[in-house]
Amino acid sequence: MSDPVDPLKLASLLLQYPTAELREALAAVDERDLSGLRRSRTAVSALLEHYATASPGEFDRLYAETFDFSKQRSLHLTYHLHGDSRQRGIALLRLKQAYEAAGFEFTTSELPDYLPLMLEFADLAPDAGRELLAQHGVSIELIRASLRRDGNPYAGALDLVAEQLPGLSRRELAKLRRLAAEGPPTEQVGLEPFAPPEVMGSDPAAAGGMPPVQPKPLIGGRP
Repeated sequence: MSDPVDPLKLASLLLQYPTAELREALAAVDERDLSGLRRSRTAVSALLEHYATASPGEFDRLYAETFDFSKQRSLHLTYHLHGDSRQRGIALLRLKQAYEAAGFEFTTSELPDYLPLMLEFADLAPDAGRELLAQHGVSIELIRASLRRDGNPYAGALDLVAEQLPGLSRRELAKLRRLAAEGPPTEQVGLEPFAPPEVMGSDPAAAGGMPPVQPKPLIGGRP
């Protein structure tokens, strides 16, 4: 790449669905772009090598198996802390408000807690973005631990994120152990969406005249 890549921007790219355009962009990353990395450098290099050598079909399957079909590895960070509870809706709204307070209009169809989106925000607004990531450090570490335990190449991307953030506090480590053992809260929200209308947008059934349905949490990088 012509300019050194920000580590959090690189992590955002590595964790997005591997389209042909994204694969081409990551193919341009070389060892000079990784010169500022420390503990994560070897794992990130291995993931980039995997991008370079695996076929598109192989990488599509790896991404789907890693993120799309595993709640434990959901890239939507508030899910790990709140499950499908009312508290998650409040957390999503606060994230959206944080983006807007920093001067960014939230227009994506993704939920505001999607990790690649949060990483991109941290690249564009470092102070506010890194603070948000640090607040969700327990969720990030839960995903990272699952990937490392299974020897998944995507662990390198989470190692890269973790390297850029402060370590977890004693209280956060206790919370991490509890969530790893018990999973997220199981409270269901009944007939209401788990996120407020300000986050979910307009009624998805309005255009088709169909009765509203209970939204489900998004798992992985695609709705």
